[in-house]
Amino acid sequence: MEKYKIMVKGIVQYEDKYLIIKKWYDDRIGNPFQWEFIDGKIEFGEIPDKGVVRLIFENTGLSVQINKILYTWSFMVGDTCNIGISYLCMSGSDVVVLSEDLNDYKWVTKNEFDDYIENKAILEDIERAEL
Repeated sequence: MEKYKIMVKGIVQYEDKYLIIKKWYDDRIGNPFQWEFIDGKIEFGEIPDKGVVRLIFENTGLSVQINKILYTWSFMVGDTCNIGISYLCMSGSDVVVLSEDLNDYKWVTKNEFDDYIENKAILEDIERAEL
C-alpha cells in the first residue's frame, strides 16, 4: 500500500522582509532549534491552499493571502512519501503572536536567509524559485 503525506510551507512576506521562525527539530542533533519558515501537514481532505493559510494563522496569528506557489519538494520517511508545496504568502501586518510550539521569530530580508537557515536544500529551492 502506498502512503503519502502532503506538507505545505508558507514563506510569509511583509513589505521587503520575510518571516522566519525558530522551532524544535530533534534533541539528537547538535542544534535542536533551527530557523525555518512556517510548515506543516495539511489535514485529510484539506485543500493545500487553505491548509497553508490555516497553519500560518495558527502558528503566528497572521492572516495572509497567497501570492503564488514557489516550489515543491519530496522526501521519504520509512515507507511514506512526503510531498510538499511551498507558497509565497503576503501579510498586511508584521505583528506576530507565536504559538506555544515555536521558540522565536524574526523578520529578515532575503539576503539574510543564509545567516539563519541551516537547511541548504531550502536555500537552494528558494534560489531556484527566484524569490
